Amino acid sequence: MGSVTYDGLVVHIDDRTLAHLQIVIVNKLRRGESFLMSWKNSTDVGSGRSSIWVHPYVLVLFKFDGNRPPSINDDWLDELTASADSSRGLVITQERGELDPLSDEPQRNANDTVVAATERANAVFT
Repeated sequence: MGSVTYDGLVVHIDDRTLAHLQIVIVNKLRRGESFLMSWKNSTDVGSGRSSIWVHPYVLVLFKFDGNRPPSINDDWLDELTASADSSRGLVITQERGELDPLSDEPQRNANDTVVAATERANAVFT
């Protein structure tokens, strides 16, 4: 399980999802675009959902636990990119139900959170 650190917040995400998010986030930031990123919290951190405003002038650290880069699913990448470009922002979703929610990963410290990817059908946050 990897992580993305943003302005002191550490969010733990499986490496495959993180690889896709890294591409989307880096492309947005390279264009100087700010955007909202949202996810469903794992039950280990109290369920619910969280969102952060991602800005190009804040340091983002992507840390992968695995040694090999995961393969990239172009369809999933397109969906995440479209989500990031929408008014609702980037909503972290599962890859066609192939990834389990991240509910067993313990909280690392008081500033950490664990992401549970949402199903696509339930990804609209109001």
